[in-house]
Amino acid sequence: MKMKSNMVIHPDELSKRWIDRLADAGIEVLGIHPCGGAEAADCLKKLVELAKTERFRKLIDYAESRGLEIEYELHAAGYLMPRELFDTHPEYFRMNADGKRTDDSNFCVSNGEALDIFARNAAELALSLYKSCGRFYFWMDDGHDLGCFCPECQKLSASDRQLIVINRMLFEIRKHIPNAQMAYLAYMDTVVPPKKIKPCDGVFLEYAPFEKYTAKGENARSLIEREKQMISPLMEYFESRPKKVLEYWYDNSLFSGWKKPPSKFVPDVCAMEKDMAEYREIGFDVVCTFACFLGDDYEELHGSFDITPFAECAKKY
Repeated sequence: MKMKSNMVIHPDELSKRWIDRLADAGIEVLGIHPCGGAEAADCLKKLVELAKTERFRKLIDYAESRGLEIEYELHAAGYLMPRELFDTHPEYFRMNADGKRTDDSNFCVSNGEALDIFARNAAELALSLYKSCGRFYFWMDDGHDLGCFCPECQKLSASDRQLIVINRMLFEIRKHIPNAQMAYLAYMDTVVPPKKIKPCDGVFLEYAPFEKYTAKGENARSLIEREKQMISPLMEYFESRPKKVLEYWYDNSLFSGWKKPPSKFVPDVCAMEKDMAEYREIGFDVVCTFACFLGDDYEELHGSFDITPFAECAKKY
């Protein structure tokens, strides 16, 4: 069985032209992904409001009519744990390496009240995502060493802490959407499989080789090697569960340094074909690539672009 194909774009780049491009090429899933980084929470708030609008819903309805499944891949931690709670409940938030509570990223997963708030907000968010196919991607904040360093959280790896949150979110979401599934994002610090926590039913693997494209400095080689070496342990850990790879072959936001105007983009087709063949051999079920910063503004500057190399390669494998 060939791998399922998926491309992920920014919500403000969604258009009938993008939908037709995907459907005509035989891509099976349309992913919507608001920006990450420091603006992640605000971008997600805008998406939630956008999802209520008639224009957005008509586009999603049209995508569904063209045979596309709809997914939302979200940097969600700052949205699900509102930073304004820090003034009254600093204990909800992570302790940094200096022993101070901070609201700069993520939260304290050892705090039961915080975990409950996070999970309830996740269920509310899941219900607000128009026409979601029921596979949810609510990611923690980016970066190395951005977890909690309190005594209880330090007993757990970054991967174990993330899985605690995923299990709890999915439990809450399934009260409303019984067949919901949720991705464990193997990415940066969480690329190492969990050791103490087991995934509940409905958790699947999403592997994103971000370091391959971004690691720099004296630790770059070791980070890239660790990322690659963790594929086999991750596949073993998730056993018969679905396994998805989230790549960056068409991510012009990455190649533009996450700043607009977008740069001229030419995909590295040879590298993509090599990677995809390896992913298929390893046993991934779904192959996906970001395709951000390729909206109308890109085409006004640089002309049209071609997604058929990705589509044809996905069909091959």
